[in-house]
Amino acid sequence: MPFVNIRINEGHSRERKDEIARRVVEAINDVTEIPKESIWVVFEDVSKDDWYVGPKRVSQMKKG
Repeated sequence: MPFVNIRINEGHSRERKDEIARRVVEAINDVTEIPKESIWVVFEDVSKDDWYVGPKRVSQMKKG
């Protein structure tokens, strides 16, 4: 069974995550024909202070 782990900045709505999960499951199902019920999607919310791009925290980058 496919397992998809999505790490995303915290603060995204439940509706947005539902849509992302739906599309990911659809794409995997379309390519592999694995039943949708066998595809797992997990979201990990990461704070902008704990996410780094190079040496900078995302929270620093958003400030401009």
